[in-house]
Amino acid sequence: MKNLRVYILASAMAFGTLFTSCEAVKNTNNTQRGAGIGAAGGALIGGILGNNIGKGGNTALGAIIGGVVGGTAGGLIGNKMDKQAQKIDEALPGAEVVRVGEGIKLVLGENAVRFDTNKSTLTASAKTNLDKLVPVFKEYPDTNIDIYGYTDNTGKAEYNLTLSGQRAESVKSYLAAKGIAASRFNIKGMGIADPIASNESVDGRSQNRRVEFAITANQKMVDDAKKEAQK
Repeated sequence: MKNLRVYILASAMAFGTLFTSCEAVKNTNNTQRGAGIGAAGGALIGGILGNNIGKGGNTALGAIIGGVVGGTAGGLIGNKMDKQAQKIDEALPGAEVVRVGEGIKLVLGENAVRFDTNKSTLTASAKTNLDKLVPVFKEYPDTNIDIYGYTDNTGKAEYNLTLSGQRAESVKSYLAAKGIAASRFNIKGMGIADPIASNESVDGRSQNRRVEFAITANQKMVDDAKKEAQK
């Protein structure tokens, strides 16, 4: 699972610390990792980490942190997300799968979801890769899926913002046509915002042209986890 990373959001976040990598978590179990957020609210965490993770759901990480439940219920949710993240990583090895607190950040670069230049139509290879995610999304129906489209900085910012939204919509429409409930999706075009690599190189621009998913618990999963935690 070389593309699967785990980020712990623990009590040390009160001091602005974010622990990463499997080495840092090898002595914790799945439920402990999810419960590590404890009683800290999503708004507090978002405020502490600021732009490093995004605010108010405006990025994939921001959406995940904003939906924090915490405590034992959060640990149970995290346990389920661990299993889902592993299955996504196995189904689509070319994707970047990041487990953060109680959710999953999924990054699909051009190697996984490619669009033709200046177009929002999915290529055949993109459809093939999205098809690999469908069974996993169907196996875990109690999750919300936010989709964020990004571009590089080539061209006008306004144009890229519109194009990125259209590409995110194309991904949503394709998955919905494959039987994933449309109500689970929320989309947002981000344009040239939040580059993950330098736009000064061809490789960097390629990395910035991407689609990100924020996979979080829906209300049913939250309610079920709270009931289970009270037993």
